[in-house]
Amino acid sequence: MHSGEAITSVKNQYARHAVPYVIGMLVALGLAFYSIVAAITLFVGTLIFFIYQQVTIRRERKAWEQYVHSLSHRIEDVGKEALTGMPIGILVFDEARRISWFNEQSRLIFELEMELGISIDSIHSAFTELIEEEEDEATIEVGDRVYRVLYNREYQTLYLFDMTDEAEIEQKYSETQTVIGVLYLDNYDEMSTAVDEQVRSEINRRVTVLLNQWAQKYHIYMRRTAADRFFLVMNERTLSELENNRFSILDEVREATKEHKIPLTLSIGIGCGETTLTELGNLSQSSLDLGLGRGGDQVVVKRHNGKVRFFGGKTNPTEKRTRVRARVISNSMRDLIRESSRVLIMGHKNPDMDSLGASIGIMKLAEFVGREAYVVIPAGETSVGIQRLVNEVENDEDLYSRFLTEFEAQPLIDEQTLLVVVDTHRPSLVISRDILDRAERVVVIDHHRRGEEFIEDPVLVYMEPYASSTCELVTELIEYQAGTRKLSILEATSLLAGMVVDTKGFTLRTGSRTFDAASFLRIQGADTVLVQHFMRQDLESYIEQSHILENTDIYSDGMAIAVASDDEVHHQVLIAQSADQLLNMEGVKASFVIAILPDGRTGISARSLGDVNVQVIMEMLDGGGHLTNAATQLNVSREQAKTLLQEAIDHYMTDETEGEDSE
Repeated sequence: MHSGEAITSVKNQYARHAVPYVIGMLVALGLAFYSIVAAITLFVGTLIFFIYQQVTIRRERKAWEQYVHSLSHRIEDVGKEALTGMPIGILVFDEARRISWFNEQSRLIFELEMELGISIDSIHSAFTELIEEEEDEATIEVGDRVYRVLYNREYQTLYLFDMTDEAEIEQKYSETQTVIGVLYLDNYDEMSTAVDEQVRSEINRRVTVLLNQWAQKYHIYMRRTAADRFFLVMNERTLSELENNRFSILDEVREATKEHKIPLTLSIGIGCGETTLTELGNLSQSSLDLGLGRGGDQVVVKRHNGKVRFFGGKTNPTEKRTRVRARVISNSMRDLIRESSRVLIMGHKNPDMDSLGASIGIMKLAEFVGREAYVVIPAGETSVGIQRLVNEVENDEDLYSRFLTEFEAQPLIDEQTLLVVVDTHRPSLVISRDILDRAERVVVIDHHRRGEEFIEDPVLVYMEPYASSTCELVTELIEYQAGTRKLSILEATSLLAGMVVDTKGFTLRTGSRTFDAASFLRIQGADTVLVQHFMRQDLESYIEQSHILENTDIYSDGMAIAVASDDEVHHQVLIAQSADQLLNMEGVKASFVIAILPDGRTGISARSLGDVNVQVIMEMLDGGGHLTNAATQLNVSREQAKTLLQEAIDHYMTDETEGEDSE
């Protein structure tokens, strides 16, 4: 009770005590009509008793007021003690963010001679962010202590609570969280069939020893569940150590087996985060699938909150796919097409020769099976090479009638329509997202390394990052269906053109299977002269490309960056050609070309000869591709894109340096 409330209470007591005496006086006046003596006696007695009572109440009131006054001083002293002596730091500042008051605990926290008037920004940088970003709470570290900062905007006051013990408990809890992993020997089967039994036994022993030593060193529970598969259990602390070491076991196993015909590589999928063991197991398996889809020889760490981290995967993948798998996929495609009412084929936005050539190939495959098929093409402007191919297609009335725009293809979609997406696996890159969302049965055929974004629930996936192009994959599928049926010259040429463009004339990402597929197409009548016609560059685009390359700088250690003019719009194909041309310059390890695309976004095309993994760099910018060929599109200006690219290159170079140091 406050002192004012206490005094009011005493006054109320006065009023209550006065009521009986007033009644006594009135009774005395009433008795005066009957006996004056009795009335006087009652009046005098009442008056004396009233006076006595008033004296007593005044004494009590004085004593109460003294008590309340003493209590107010005590409460005020306790408040001052709380502000100055409690283990909570308090900082009060003014509109100019200068300290106007602080308690002793604040001085002890920051271990400095604080003075009134100094800037709050000079004490800790986190205070500046907290005030400017209009947050109400933050966590800061001062020395080896952790503090939670609460910000009272009304009174411009910061309160600092020591949360070190809680933070340590939380960290220990986090570090002991269970992590589940699956380790897979990528090419164990190929190695087993390529070497004799004695060598196979030696390789198996050497790899097993390395893995057991690795598991013991990091306190990982490891159990072999199959000849090429291991089950892993660890905690978050171990996972953090492995990430800091960048999973050096990948390099150790590769180095230990590289002397043999087929060196073994590892892929590891890891699931972590605060969730159930069942979900962790599912995360680890999906992480492994993602790593294998990206070419293997890498680690994928996927958290329950959706965050994904990649380690390794920076070596050029060797050809690991088998003809058995190609035959199985071809048979599966045949069955899916037979079960469908019709087939729609769709590539990526800004289609290139590989995308359109593969689409034509799938259309021919559907024809072999006996189903009508249609290729969805963009309604807008295409590159010169693609337009030349389309012009050739227009001369074939039957073939051209099966080329549809998105609007024309919409009515053909029903429950039994099969949609085949070629040369991409990312929903955001397909020509028509609406067609993709409406189709209930989707097949994905792609040669790019798998990214985090992926088409949801496809009925069949044929992804081979070891292939030179999607046209190569589609050609192999056709080989197992063709029999006595032949491709037309234009159809075979379209597939060959896609392979030539993506391999830069059979110089990059080219394996024996690439030449086998090219040989099959040549036998089918593919016209190499017509391929060169599609690839020829007109004088206007050559001059345009030269203008782009005029603004080239060598950013860091052979990283060449060219930025096109801001007032010019360039097609994605021309940007890619410019990056290819820039890569031919002496001393350039990787080339990056930045330009505005027709849709208003900023495109970046990246190329390398293999020393630099441009796919990893582009993935940092939400792009993707291959080790030597990648790209991305951003909704930022050219200068912002250049800054982001430089930051991604710096991050990549730092990871490379750390990886070399760890070895």
